[in-house]
Amino acid sequence: MIPAFLLRKGDLMNTRNLTVLVAATTATALLAACSGGTKASDSGGGGSKTLTLASVDQGSVEDVVKAFEKANPGVKVRYTTSGADQYQQQIRTQLSSGTAPDVMSVWPGNGNPGATYVLAKPGYLRDLSDQPWAAKLPDAVKSVAQYEGKTYNAVFGLNGIGAVYNQQAMEKAGLTPPDTWKELLAFCRDAKAKGTPAFALGIQDNWVTQLVLYSMVATTVYGDDRDFDQKMQAGQATFAKSAWTTAVDKYLTMEKTGCFQKNPLGTNYEASQQLAATGKTLGIVQGNWVIALLKGKNPKGTFTFKALPATDDPAATLIPAAAGAGYGVNAKAKNPELALKFVNFVMSPEGMNLFVKKQGSLPSLPDTGHKVDPSLTELSTFIQDDRTVPFMDQLWPNPKVQQTMLSGLQEIFSGQTTSAELLAEMDADYKAGS
Repeated sequence: MIPAFLLRKGDLMNTRNLTVLVAATTATALLAACSGGTKASDSGGGGSKTLTLASVDQGSVEDVVKAFEKANPGVKVRYTTSGADQYQQQIRTQLSSGTAPDVMSVWPGNGNPGATYVLAKPGYLRDLSDQPWAAKLPDAVKSVAQYEGKTYNAVFGLNGIGAVYNQQAMEKAGLTPPDTWKELLAFCRDAKAKGTPAFALGIQDNWVTQLVLYSMVATTVYGDDRDFDQKMQAGQATFAKSAWTTAVDKYLTMEKTGCFQKNPLGTNYEASQQLAATGKTLGIVQGNWVIALLKGKNPKGTFTFKALPATDDPAATLIPAAAGAGYGVNAKAKNPELALKFVNFVMSPEGMNLFVKKQGSLPSLPDTGHKVDPSLTELSTFIQDDRTVPFMDQLWPNPKVQQTMLSGLQEIFSGQTTSAELLAEMDADYKAGS
């Protein structure tokens, strides 16, 4: 999912800001929690006490809705949940036609069709700068929750991307998480030999294609150059002539080594969760939000987030970590007062903690009383040690770059294009600007 537009240098979301944020919240930092399937609630009704909501937070928004309705007697929330691909295709059409809900999922920055910059620029979102939580957002989050200095996105959680291991499956296989690139390939070979592939990969849903690549890029590109994004914006660097090529090659090397189950292109996100949750694979490369979904499918399972290594120097490994999807208010909401009440509930300690507990993520604001889940210890440590970088797409000038990357990666897996062709196309889209 998990990440955006051309930011002023002072506004760039950097890892040191994230480190300060985590130290302040004793927590940690996509894409965007992305869910599979579509589901509508049974909450109905009409009139001024009915709120409409569209969300990609399947598995976590349900509890928040129940708590909100309980805190507001007589209020009903009519909501739908859907996967990121489907949602992003629909939301702008709904907004332009006047059929969008009162409140909707919105991603930080400018990385996809449902992102803050993309929806705020044409006036689809209500300015939330006057809400009590807006001024409290840390600078790292604020820079991708705003458009032209105004806040449009109620970002409640922080997420990271890495390998999530099924501890019971790992113990059964007699294997341990790898810390180096060499160990990672050996781990994949050993897992395959035991009849249990290392990682589930569900790239039938194209947003999933980016996660392994982002995990590689964090180390191969930003490990040697934390200023890579600034250089891209200044026209001093490109995808095709950078260590992005190394990252794509490593991704394909993982595929050739047998790190994934058979037919990733024929496997969707939901099916990949099932493989990892039930021990048909030893784990899955995903955002930390997947842990809650895996536990839902296997309540007795234990799942742990670890960095996915792309180098043989463990100390040089970095993790992608950033603000996740939040909620925006439709500028033409049919029930604006109730919409504001809902996003303020989401940003309250009660609402925020409900979300991050269910998602296995971390709160975006300090002083919520949230206790970090032990499964996220490594992610928390990496951010505290300034070993994270933003989700790559959040700092790109337009959503087309990401869309080209996602479809291009699927084409690489199906043998229809090459990594060189893909990176050249991404460069062309990047230079086209917003």
